[in-house]
Amino acid sequence: MSAYRSPFERLREKFDESELRCPECGYVDAEGGWRVTTSGDRVRYQFVCPTCDAVETRELRLE
Repeated sequence: MSAYRSPFERLREKFDESELRCPECGYVDAEGGWRVTTSGDRVRYQFVCPTCDAVETRELRLE
């Protein structure tokens, strides 16, 4: 584990380790992961199911 990873990267890895089940169809994407985007005051994590294209989003607001 690198000491240089950001808190946001560590959170994405936590999602990748534990939350890869689609809430819509139940498919478990063992090969996939969460995408991370930022807009300055928000960090958005998204998981897109490769089976049914459902999108699960988690968002952090930075204040």
